[in-house]
Amino acid sequence: MFKIVVIFIIILLAFVGLINSTWFLKLFYPFPHKEIIESASLKYEVDAQLILAVIKVESKFNEKALSAKDARGLMQILPETAQWVAKELGYKEFNADLLYEPKHNINIGTWYLKYLLRQFNGNMIAALAAYNGGETNVKKWLNQGTWSGNLDDLENIPFKETRNYVYKVIVDFKTYQGLYNGKN
Repeated sequence: MFKIVVIFIIILLAFVGLINSTWFLKLFYPFPHKEIIESASLKYEVDAQLILAVIKVESKFNEKALSAKDARGLMQILPETAQWVAKELGYKEFNADLLYEPKHNINIGTWYLKYLLRQFNGNMIAALAAYNGGETNVKKWLNQGTWSGNLDDLENIPFKETRNYVYKVIVDFKTYQGLYNGKN
């Protein structure tokens, strides 16, 4: 019996050491498309770890992801939103299939995320809520006092999906910051 307990403790300690190791956690929090993400991060002044967290939650890094609402690619952008952003970015030609290409998806998605950050005066929590639940809805919630725009009263966001989304992105963002030292 004593040997079984000792073996169990050794396995438990090895497991705890493994899950606390950076290299192991990076298996679950990868940094694919690093060059594209870092470029968009610098260009639009959006933290690379925030972009990674949005992509992880939105598509789990699936470039071909397609939602039931027709959101596409890594950052799950709706074609209508992408069309507007592409025009703002000066794309001469745009079609929704470009959203399946990481370079275009990350560029358009990061520009849009920066736009939302500006709309909400740098409030990352409100910008993330708008990314998921819509800019108009979030402005309404804030103006009516339904939600303060802060993480500590996330439960006041009327859409459960948006509450969960913001929470997941923030957790992943903090994890990415810890793993990659907040550096691009």
